[in-house]
Amino acid sequence: MRGTSRESLARVHEALAGVTVTEGLGDELFSIAKLLDSNGTLRRALTDPARPVPSRTGLVEQLFSGKISAPALEILTVAVSGRWVSSRDLANALDDLSVEADVAYADGQSKLDELEDELFRLDRVVAGERELSGKLSDRNIPLGLRQELIRGLLEGKADPATVRLAERAVDGRGQHFATAMRSYQVAAAARRSASIATVRVAVDLTEGERSRLAEALGRQYGRKIQLNVIVDPAVVGGVRVNIGDEVIDGTIAARLDEAQRRIAG
Repeated sequence: MRGTSRESLARVHEALAGVTVTEGLGDELFSIAKLLDSNGTLRRALTDPARPVPSRTGLVEQLFSGKISAPALEILTVAVSGRWVSSRDLANALDDLSVEADVAYADGQSKLDELEDELFRLDRVVAGERELSGKLSDRNIPLGLRQELIRGLLEGKADPATVRLAERAVDGRGQHFATAMRSYQVAAAARRSASIATVRVAVDLTEGERSRLAEALGRQYGRKIQLNVIVDPAVVGGVRVNIGDEVIDGTIAARLDEAQRRIAG
């Protein structure tokens, strides 16, 4: 987001931090984002800078009071009090907040580690199953059926917060399932002021090796690093680390490729 939208988003994040996060808050915020997606007239009315703030907040009170929880109403009121570069920025902000709410709830239940691990493993399972990935992303299949598919995959195997986020990723608001899942992992890592490092190795790391690598990366980047380790035979040897757009490649395959390029001149 740009300019005033970014400032408004920061205030909405502060509002979330000031309310009691309930289990259903994330779903409420996401439902409101979906409503704004489908109702351009309402979306513009709630973001029109020419409309006084009391008018916008009064409209929220009129439409949503008694229909959503007090925390959701408080967050929405703060959101419409801000200024947004684009009317769609408001819906995008509420979508972001919906994820943060579920992550905050999991953290409050001491299940943040579990949530991070389950999101990562689900992401890898879907990425490795082309047919499953195709079905989850196929807009010709009714949303309810696609969400039922992901629920069946996770039933009895994952925390309810993971299931809620997975269902939301299937919906995606036009975003691909894999993209949504990665953003959820980033949100979970951000909750503990960490960054996600995707580590590819030929042989799985021991707990000690994981700890030493996380500590080394943490010193290099000046913040906590959450490791997501992928065992990939194509690595050949060594470690390949992706942190955001940065790549640290210490694999044998990479060194061979570099040698070949030098020989080729």
